[in-house]
Order: sequence, then C-alpha cells, then structure tokens
Amino acid sequence: MTTDRTPVVFIHGLWLHATSWEPWVGLFRDAGYEPIAPGWPGDPDTVTEARANPDALADHGIDEVTGHYAKIIEQLPTPPVLLGHSFGGMIAEKLLGEDYGAGAIAIDAAQIKGVLPLPLSALHSTLPVFKNPANKHKAVSLTAEQFRYSFGNAISEEESNDLYQRWAIPAPGRPLFEAAAANFELHSPAKVNTRNENRGPLLLVMGGRDHTVPEAITKATVKQYRHSDAITELTEFPDRGHSLTIDSGWRAVADQCLAWLGSQGL
Repeated sequence: MTTDRTPVVFIHGLWLHATSWEPWVGLFRDAGYEPIAPGWPGDPDTVTEARANPDALADHGIDEVTGHYAKIIEQLPTPPVLLGHSFGGMIAEKLLGEDYGAGAIAIDAAQIKGVLPLPLSALHSTLPVFKNPANKHKAVSLTAEQFRYSFGNAISEEESNDLYQRWAIPAPGRPLFEAAAANFELHSPAKVNTRNENRGPLLLVMGGRDHTVPEAITKATVKQYRHSDAITELTEFPDRGHSLTIDSGWRAVADQCLAWLGSQGL
C-alpha cells in the first residue's frame, strides 16, 4: 500500500457480504484514497461460500469484530478513514472512539449503549433472530421477503430481490443480542467512547425510510456525543431505506460522503 494516499476501511454490517462495497471501493480509489473492505471474522471470500457454510459466521460478537478490524488497521501506514454501514457503522464508531481512525462515517449505524428508542419497525426487522434465543450462538439467514422489509422497503421488489441474490449472507445473532442488552450491562460491547475530545470527525448518515435503523435511533445516537467537542455531524437521505449503500442510489450517498471527507480535510 502506498503511503501518500489516505487509507479507507469499509466495514459491512449484518446480512451483507464485504464484496457489497465493491462499487464504493472503486469510487474511493478513483478519488485518491487507498480503500479496503475486509470481511468480519469467519467471512469467506464469496457470497456463495458464506451461504454454504453459515457455521463459520456464527457466534462472533461486537468486541471480537472490533478487535479484528483494529488488528487490520494496525498494519496500515497511516490512520484510516473508517466507513461502516449498520453494525459496521457501530464498529466504526467504536474504533474512532478508541483513536483507530482519522475520522469516520457511520451509515444507518446500529444502536450503541445509551440509545433508548427502539421503534417497532426495528424490532420487526430483527425478529428473525430474536424469535429463538438459541440464535445468539448461530448464524441466521433472511428470506427474500424479510430482506425486503429490513433493507429493500424503499426500492422496488424486483431490485430488492436482486440485491438479496447478489449480496445477502447469513449473519451472527450475537451482536444483536449484545446491542439489545446494552443498557442493562455496565460493560456492554455496544458501549462507545462518545466523550473522546481528541478523536477525528464523525458523520452519521441516516435513511428516512429505514426500517432496521429508523431515524429516531440515529438522532438519539447524535445526542450521546453531546459531551464531546469533537466534530459530530448528521445528514439524512429522507427517501432511502437500509439498502442505501447497495441499491441503485448508492452513488448519491457515496458522493456526499466524499464531499464531507473533503470538507474535513480527510
């Protein structure tokens, strides 16, 4: 990796494979960055392999995933920009709070400790995992119908089904159980150091039609950073759902992220 280009680490969330970042990786490379999109622990190289071996994806929790990315970052020549979606957004927030990044963008980030609103749509989106307590230690797949509710509600059914076929993989249930119990545990894995005064800038991005991470969660997350003078900004795509990083409108989101990074000198 060259040292004159700022590294960018893309972090995927639950139910999407790391290769879903491929269009973003190409765009950011053309914009002068040095992007990588590593998978979570246990993630195989392809969507097909992930679907064929869900046990490899099972039982990886928030701390383990955060540590996995921290080790990757430690091998980079300079502190990277962290860019995550959904639970990947939460991981990006955790890493930024621990000074592993020059700055971060968290898109429709999963709830962190201290965030109280849990709208009904978010509960419905995660029901495939929570309906069975044993799923904490398993990898759970979504059906195409469940994917449409959780990810593709703001796009056509045809496009949602296409995205499901291209990118959807089983996801570990543990992070969802950890996030759900966060406000009842003193040392929850979902805790983020929101009071870090010296961290790099953070942009929180929300989709106004997101069922999985409704805007109430993101707005409540912003409030968790009120005790820090470090830059924390919020932007919204009112007509977008949880698929905003992978659907046909991804470029508008990516372009705004690039513009924000430029405004921060990153």
